[in-house]
Amino acid sequence: MNDLTGLQSVSQRSLPVLGEPRPERADARRNRLKVLEAAERLFAEQGVKNVSLDAIAAAAGVGKGTVFRRFGDRAGLAVALLDEREVELQARILTGPPPLGPGAPALDRVNAFLAAYVELLDRHVELFVDSENASDGARYRIGSYRLWHRHIAMLVEEARPDLDADYTAHFILAPLAADLHQALRAEGFTLARMQSGLTAAATALLTS
Repeated sequence: MNDLTGLQSVSQRSLPVLGEPRPERADARRNRLKVLEAAERLFAEQGVKNVSLDAIAAAAGVGKGTVFRRFGDRAGLAVALLDEREVELQARILTGPPPLGPGAPALDRVNAFLAAYVELLDRHVELFVDSENASDGARYRIGSYRLWHRHIAMLVEEARPDLDADYTAHFILAPLAADLHQALRAEGFTLARMQSGLTAAATALLTS
């Protein structure tokens, strides 16, 4: 993963990064991204459990052995895809333009994060469900959740210093649970409706 350090944050405390730097040859990175992009497309079209490594390799234009050596199996590939997309979101939070990145008021940044995250969740809900339910409490132990929690807590602290920032951050993140998102989608909730509801709730909470 990319090491994103020494970057702006909403307070003097910096956000953690999702991983350590891992040197990678340019051709290896190109192949990895081709495989991840092919997997993302096929997972969206056919469902994660219906896509084989052979199909992903063919769509990416690489040999099956390349996919197997790099990711191990379909589960490993799914984890790598989710990890790549979460690192991209982290980079946008740390160095991207406002309101998701630095430079916007705290409430605007919270709402921009919620809109961006629920869009990511919507694209990869199957992967998120598997990741968050791998074991009891898995959602709250993974590094990405701790990062999002710290980010939101820092913004809450700025917007409403009278609130318990750590608890409020958990409260704001609670509706982003993958199984809830999947259930709401099954009930007919649109992405736009969920984004609107999340930002309206956060606005009411942080401007009271």
